[in-house]
Amino acid sequence: MLALAVAGSAFLSAAAAAQEVIRVGWTIPAEEAKYWLMRRAEQFTTLGKSYRIEWVQFQGTAPMVQAMVAGSLDCSTQAPLSLANGAIQGGLQAYIIAQHVGERPGSFSVYWAVKDDSPIKTIADMKGKSVGTNVFGSGILGPMFLLLRKNGVDPEKDIRLVETGFPGSEDAIRTGRVDVGVLNQPFAARSEAKGGLRKLFALADQQPNIVHILEVCRKEFVDKNPELVKRYVRDLTAGMKKALADRAETLKVVNEVIKAPVEVLDTYLLKPNDFAREAGAAPNFAGIQAMFDIYAETGMIKEKLDAARFRHASIVAPME
Repeated sequence: MLALAVAGSAFLSAAAAAQEVIRVGWTIPAEEAKYWLMRRAEQFTTLGKSYRIEWVQFQGTAPMVQAMVAGSLDCSTQAPLSLANGAIQGGLQAYIIAQHVGERPGSFSVYWAVKDDSPIKTIADMKGKSVGTNVFGSGILGPMFLLLRKNGVDPEKDIRLVETGFPGSEDAIRTGRVDVGVLNQPFAARSEAKGGLRKLFALADQQPNIVHILEVCRKEFVDKNPELVKRYVRDLTAGMKKALADRAETLKVVNEVIKAPVEVLDTYLLKPNDFAREAGAAPNFAGIQAMFDIYAETGMIKEKLDAARFRHASIVAPME
């Protein structure tokens, strides 16, 4: 019996070793298709059978760009700005294979808020005030800077930008650390439930269709492993469909990954006050181009960039 057990273990080890591997970077929040792949792998036809994923968690998209440039990641979540800077500054060659979340009319839009009793009533009133952001150089700042300029506020001279992070932004507003703070989900839903804050402006006031996070793979890896990447794209497509089709199960999946209580997630996740998602995880290349153009106009990237350079002729969601 011992010999059989050892032989069986050796067979399983050999089978696992024979599987092709993709090293994938991920972060929190808003990657429901990937969370399904992590937590419900048995529901996908090839994941864990013909290939497997090595998941590596990061705290943001910029470090994942560095890991991809170094060749230590094959695919990862990226924001348009981090991808653009990776391409321009780091020489990253990559393909956009899917999209996680964005904004469109009627969906949640990242917004800046003030206390109810704040004297700041308009964007013009922000002159001389402290304004929060998640991180310096964040992609959300491009549209925000344009909106400020349209209202007579110079974002480089007229405000003091303060890095608060998304989780700490609500407290920064309430305690007066910043006069105006940025709110993103799930933190926006939490602050709205408490009351005492009011929305001042949103990214949608500048641009109605915004792309927030994408799935990107290194060009070299895709070119060498096209069939493997196709399997991954098919599973991302299926993962997004499962996430949208079974909200109750998606709440459980997201809870398992990000540890937020289901009752908190239920206040916004996959509801009208959440970000927009495409059923097949299709990238919005027109929206991505618009983001690149904004970053070039505001000086956040050093040159203009064509989104088409990141599009593979056939390996892109949705794929069945």
